[in-house]
Amino acid sequence: MTSILSALLCLGTLPKHIIWAEPGPVIPYGSPVTIWCQGTRGFKVYHLYKEGSPAAWYKHKPLEPGEKAKWSITHMTEHDAGIFHCYYHSPTGVSERSDNLELVVTGAYSKPSLSALPSPVVTSGGNVTLQCDSGQGFGRFILTKEGDHTLWWTLDSQPQPSGQSQALFPVGPVTPIHRWRFRCYGCYRDRPQVCSHPSDALELLVPGESGKPSLLSQQGPIVASGQSLTLQCRSDVGYDRFALHKEGGRDLPQSLVLQPQAGLSQAHFPLDTVSSSYRGRYRCYGGYNLYSEWSAPSDPLDILVAGEEPVGHLPDRPSLLVQPGPRVASGENVTLLCQSQRPRDTFLLSKEGAADPPLILRSEHRAGQFQAEFSMSPVTSAHGGTYRCYSSNSTSPFLLSLPSESLELLVAELPASHPQDYTVGNLIRMGGAGLVLVVLGVLLFEARHNQRRTHNEDRG
Repeated sequence: MTSILSALLCLGTLPKHIIWAEPGPVIPYGSPVTIWCQGTRGFKVYHLYKEGSPAAWYKHKPLEPGEKAKWSITHMTEHDAGIFHCYYHSPTGVSERSDNLELVVTGAYSKPSLSALPSPVVTSGGNVTLQCDSGQGFGRFILTKEGDHTLWWTLDSQPQPSGQSQALFPVGPVTPIHRWRFRCYGCYRDRPQVCSHPSDALELLVPGESGKPSLLSQQGPIVASGQSLTLQCRSDVGYDRFALHKEGGRDLPQSLVLQPQAGLSQAHFPLDTVSSSYRGRYRCYGGYNLYSEWSAPSDPLDILVAGEEPVGHLPDRPSLLVQPGPRVASGENVTLLCQSQRPRDTFLLSKEGAADPPLILRSEHRAGQFQAEFSMSPVTSAHGGTYRCYSSNSTSPFLLSLPSESLELLVAELPASHPQDYTVGNLIRMGGAGLVLVVLGVLLFEARHNQRRTHNEDRG
């Protein structure tokens, strides 16, 4: 039978028709799918063929003359997956065979991971590489673009020395008029149409020019290792969603705006327990659910992790001193000296409760110490507070030492800051000085008077 049908197909005197699947060729296990074949108008009989199964021929004879036929699969399983094609015949002849349709079922294995190289943030018109990888030894990977079931790509995997298998999918040029949201799947070579669960979704972000949001840390820019950390992105523009990006990161966490308040839209990104992996520079973006465009990036926020030294470095705790002392008057010059006996490239000075980033100075080597001098000149009441300093090395600038012991700086106001008190004090001091002068004048007058009287008596 197969040879007869092959001969008939070779005789194809009618143009081939097209074949496709709805909702798409990549179907989760147990979900429905419909295969369509479409040709020219006229009365005809359609045939569907699955490769590898010579007996699996399906006929469809429309009740009325039409140009397409369909075959429905109500619950997709691994037995339904495979490569299909169709053809038709009519009183005038037999068509050419359609192009192949590969039908894939997913959900058989654990999901792979999907990341963007070098970053999921892509300039308009730029290109990016999407990396799908897994430790399960998959023979090939499939990449799909959400929202467009006709777009999907397959690549054979490339084994890695680490034992991982991966595939690199080039994507681009990327433009802001589309939503670039992808997932990938892994499949074994001996069952190429039976694949894994989908990876987590990865969305590419093309920055625009609309109002940039602001990004801040509720705990401040310096976070102790083991502490919880939450980043907050907010804007007075009514964005529906925000995305957070870490410089050098390959993913793009998103958070929806639950309920704007007082014209302010905001979203929180909890990062759980802080470890060295959270260190780095972050930015956030605002967007709308119905559009693919994103805002301009926020100003960068550096997250510094204290208490975790780079591998191979011993823990360091610098010391913090103040000159001339912890109690000073407003207007004086004050220097906070941060120093360590270990080689350090940089010192940072942080004020407790301050939202501003810490002051940073390069280290200087003096008298066997590595140190930095943070000068405050002239000091004001705003400089008062509790300070700590940290050290770091240029090889890991976002990893800090343990904090120094805290140092409290007390700034006393000058009398000039209270003009009334200053005037009264001056009057009191001037009055006292005048009284002294009067007493001295009286004493001098009496001394001269007595001297003159004695002189007159001697002459008499």
